[in-house]
Amino acid sequence: MIPVFLGCEILSQSVSDDSAVHVVERRCFLAIDAPYLLKKIVGVEQVSFIQKNSLDRRSRTLSIEAHNESFSNRVLIHEHCFYSVHPDNPGWTCFEQDASLDVKSFFGFESSVEKIAMKQYTANIKKGKEVIDFYIGELLAEGLAHVPPWSSDTGAVQASEVHDGASGGTTRSGLAAGEDVSVAVGSGGRSVSSRPRLVRAGSGGSLDLGASAANIVSEIEDPAAKLDADYIQRCLGDLTPFQESKLVQLRKWLLDTHKGKIPKDAHILRFLKARDFNTEKARELLCRSLAWRKLHNVDRLLSTHEPSAVLQKYFPGGWHYHDKDGRPLYILRLGQMDVKGLVKSVGYESILRHVLSVNEEGLRLCEESTRQRGHPVTNCTCIIDLEGLSMRHLWRPGIKSLLRVIEVITANYPETMGFLLIVRAPRVFPVLWTLVSPFIDDRTREKFLIYGGKDYQGVGGLVDYIDKTFIPDFLDGDCYCGVSEGGMVPKSAYVTSSEEEVDRGWTPDGLESIYHTAYIVNDFAHEVLIQVPQKGSVITWDFDILKGDVTFTLLRCRHALVSPPHEHRMAGVAGGVGSVQFLDKRWTVGIDVSIVDPPLVCRDGDSIQGSHVTSWAGSYVLQWKFFDSAKNSFDLLSTHRSKVMYYTEVLHSEQFRGSMTSLQSSHSSFSQLSLTNTSAYSSVTHSSCPSR
Repeated sequence: MIPVFLGCEILSQSVSDDSAVHVVERRCFLAIDAPYLLKKIVGVEQVSFIQKNSLDRRSRTLSIEAHNESFSNRVLIHEHCFYSVHPDNPGWTCFEQDASLDVKSFFGFESSVEKIAMKQYTANIKKGKEVIDFYIGELLAEGLAHVPPWSSDTGAVQASEVHDGASGGTTRSGLAAGEDVSVAVGSGGRSVSSRPRLVRAGSGGSLDLGASAANIVSEIEDPAAKLDADYIQRCLGDLTPFQESKLVQLRKWLLDTHKGKIPKDAHILRFLKARDFNTEKARELLCRSLAWRKLHNVDRLLSTHEPSAVLQKYFPGGWHYHDKDGRPLYILRLGQMDVKGLVKSVGYESILRHVLSVNEEGLRLCEESTRQRGHPVTNCTCIIDLEGLSMRHLWRPGIKSLLRVIEVITANYPETMGFLLIVRAPRVFPVLWTLVSPFIDDRTREKFLIYGGKDYQGVGGLVDYIDKTFIPDFLDGDCYCGVSEGGMVPKSAYVTSSEEEVDRGWTPDGLESIYHTAYIVNDFAHEVLIQVPQKGSVITWDFDILKGDVTFTLLRCRHALVSPPHEHRMAGVAGGVGSVQFLDKRWTVGIDVSIVDPPLVCRDGDSIQGSHVTSWAGSYVLQWKFFDSAKNSFDLLSTHRSKVMYYTEVLHSEQFRGSMTSLQSSHSSFSQLSLTNTSAYSSVTHSSCPSR
């Protein structure tokens, strides 16, 4: 069954008086799977190994040691395999294996010999599982389903004929040296996966193909298939020997340290993938997540969570069939989401809990899809529709809530996203992406596909990932989608904080505010000075009108500001300062200062978000003045009284352009996102959107 094994001859063998110990030493011959030129230089077509098998029926162990005989003065290969009975389950066999390779000199082909040895070693490991299955089948065909343990009363069990181990040979009982699996031939006949370790001696380094997996037992849905090749292929996917060994190591550690329920293999595997199979880092991340799940009772979330009426009606997201690979498909119509309305009506914690329930449901759907399809489905696909996205979505408490949700999901649901398909991305999207993208790791960002306009239609679009029959109707498909359309949450549903709480700098749900409050009175506007270091930077603003009507204007100073700002002081105001003025009242519009865009009228209760991509570096001023609707005038010198809560931020050119680079590297089809075409954002130069 192993083509490279040509045969063997017994050199010596011995059996103890009570037949409990049987030792066989033999010479094994292997064909060389090497390049023709190397064979000619070496002058041989086969090599020989010396193998010693020691079967101890009394202690129920099998030890196999092998070393090369050919070229031993140039290359040293040593391998040791050890089979034993699991200490807690006598029906299980534990398997340990290690090997070392030391290439001293080999006609200048040292590197080639090392690669050949690695290739041959890995091939024999893979073949070993087939050999074990074959001999177990032979035993079952002979009606031998159970081999009783040796005892002095019943006499010795007839010794099994043992063939070579280092070359991938087998024992009569189906045990094979050089294998990646051990098999119990007692009661139960279960297998425990293991992985070998190959060490290059003489180099001081270690070429780790995995660690020993002896004494590892765990519980899964189908105990008889635990870490069997069929189980791995069906439930976990294609794993290398190294990856499988890391999974076994981490699960063993959990069994030793976490009494009671531990995660399923697929869940553990996600954390290993998230940390590139670094066991220590994956264990740290997983332990924090397990503690978090226990603290917040996440395991019972699906059975206990009931979204509020507001969430059911206005949260525009839901599950919708599956993609072409069987991944559960989630639809989120983010452009139709009233983030501010949801936060003010149900609070951040309720939104977070709802998002967690969505992720838990996704894991359940993945397991269901795996059972139905017979191959592992370990993550989901998400379509985010940005139709309707505007500057109102840049409401900073909403952004802050989104970032906190991303942080929680990233830490506790790694590797659960197959693809994230962002469709109908408008030109305002780059600003939102610049704020959010630093909090998304590179591994996740690679799964983003972004489509602007109608790029999602046709070849290269959604049809590449989702069957046409399941594309939602609102994305020009034929499938009805029952996901909520979202919309504006009525203010009657708000649970708002008092003005005193706002003044102290707090917003609903304890989100510490980054906002400032200004009181605008007669003859005194409120102005915020913005220093833009270079052309192409983005000025963003977000403010609420708490009292009165105002005009909001963005201005650019043509001269340097030399006079200190004037502070208008008011009694009863925190800090005593009601408003600040930077502009010299003697300045002339068009000569000393330029109006970037016409003034925007903002009414009492409006929430305004906007941005401007700058064309010049220098000083800019955001100005709020009272607007007297009776006068219906935009006179910049007209003042009265109003109250504004605001936040501003400058996205530096490097940061903004860097986010565009990350967008383009995310398989983006968003053709407008061109670093060389900043004019594409001209429509966003003064995009302020009132939300009433």
